[in-house]
Amino acid sequence: MTGKLPRFVLLLLIAAGGLLTAPEPALAHAATVGSDPAPGSVVGSSPTEVTVTFSEAITPVGGRVQVIAPDGERISGLATARGAVLHIPVRTARHPLGTYLISFRVISADSHPVGGAITFSVGAPSARPEAAETTGIHPSVRAAVPTFRFLGYAGLTLIVGPAMFLAFLWPGRRSRAGVLRTIRIGFGLTALSALGALGSQAQQASGAALWQISAGELAEVATSRFGLAMLARLAVLAILFVLLPPLLRRRATGNRTRAVAVGLLGLGGLATWPLTGHAVAAPMPAVTVAVDVVHLATMALWLGGLVTLLVFVLRGTDRRVLGVLLPVWSRWAALSVLWLAIAGSVQAVVQVGSVDALVRTGYGRLLLTKLAVLVAVLAVAAVARRFVRRSRAGAGLRRTVGIEVLATVVILGLSAVLVQVNPSRTAGAEAGAVRGDGVSQTLTCPLYTLQFNIYPVELGEYNTVHAFLYTPEGRPLPPAEWAISTKYLDQDLEAVKEPLLGLDPPHHSLGSVSFPLPGRYEIAFTIRVDDLNRATVRTTVTVPAAAG
Repeated sequence: MTGKLPRFVLLLLIAAGGLLTAPEPALAHAATVGSDPAPGSVVGSSPTEVTVTFSEAITPVGGRVQVIAPDGERISGLATARGAVLHIPVRTARHPLGTYLISFRVISADSHPVGGAITFSVGAPSARPEAAETTGIHPSVRAAVPTFRFLGYAGLTLIVGPAMFLAFLWPGRRSRAGVLRTIRIGFGLTALSALGALGSQAQQASGAALWQISAGELAEVATSRFGLAMLARLAVLAILFVLLPPLLRRRATGNRTRAVAVGLLGLGGLATWPLTGHAVAAPMPAVTVAVDVVHLATMALWLGGLVTLLVFVLRGTDRRVLGVLLPVWSRWAALSVLWLAIAGSVQAVVQVGSVDALVRTGYGRLLLTKLAVLVAVLAVAAVARRFVRRSRAGAGLRRTVGIEVLATVVILGLSAVLVQVNPSRTAGAEAGAVRGDGVSQTLTCPLYTLQFNIYPVELGEYNTVHAFLYTPEGRPLPPAEWAISTKYLDQDLEAVKEPLLGLDPPHHSLGSVSFPLPGRYEIAFTIRVDDLNRATVRTTVTVPAAAG
């Protein structure tokens, strides 16, 4: 066995590298799937309300949702959300013609921030206005969020596992002081994690650094669903910190009421994790939240029990006592792993959605890495069980349990990253998410100035063209005839002519173009302004290959 341990440690380090090569936490889980006006579209008049539709329910972040007019004026009112639809009232801009920017920052159903921007135009496209505020995630916040998650998992582990050992498996003559200190450390880490989550949520929405937060932002977070869950977790921790130690200072045989209260409070505290994560935003939230509670409880019992076994039980306990205690713990651990596997499988089915998503998405690959480490841990645990059966609770058993503990630290780290990565089930929504793609340009010649927009510039027949004609001085110019043609430049193909339909106002036309192949296309507009004068203007656009 000892010759195999170095190879196992090497494999463990390779798996730990998954933490470094894992996909960067996206910090966004709801995808934008539509808007009104549509992204990249051109409308004839200013709307009185703008809507953005997401793939799941959202909550707007105060002061972070805005509509910017072409001249940079902010024209939006107070944004509200109805389920998955964000409603933004807007007033008429001082200079209404041109391109508008919808800049949004919202909180998705799983408590992660979502930011983005969409453009549309009134009358004719123009230069895209800039949002007044950044929506990026500061590096300090990006690093702090999974760190606080890891501390929370570690704290939970140091509470549940040691507490269960003290309550049911502790050797009668051994001191409990060290384990009680470990439990208090667990309480401290879990509370620090909750406070850190409260203190970093606003910065995820604002783009500020971790240390840049105001009292008003803290108050807004504290009254949100996420904040209430964190405050509930802190309240449960405070009550358990008072109720739990007296039960554990000696084997719990009396005060059944206190024990039941501790158990119920513990389940309530565990529920605050899935209520602020992927589980609550899944298609079957009641099931996924319950399964997540089981997953957390069995994980904390197993991993915390391993830590207690390694640090306290295996050192200084009589071999005869260990011969009675270890088989019982082995059965506890086996049941914990069984329920952990069942709960994890249900979570994987819901969050991944399909087999190919396991390798096609970052979430799936990270989940496979976590599973590989877990399988390695179980292999070592099987060796430990053989030691237990042979009553060889010596250096060999301590070594194998130590490796299990080391590996479980990697699992906790992977879990902390995993909860920040978009679930594979959202891949379809993300692939279909709307973006401000398209081409908007202004072309000039001695006869006229042409402003046009093509959206979305992708393979296929459904690429909408809006064109607006002006005199060289900038006055609207109704033409006698419109036409557009596309020529594929990467092969020697003939140009394809398409008609443009004149609209009201008469200097505006609408049509569509087809891009059958990816590559460069020459777009030519031929416009006859009267019976004698005709001119053609040209530009080049690049059509990307289809995704996937």
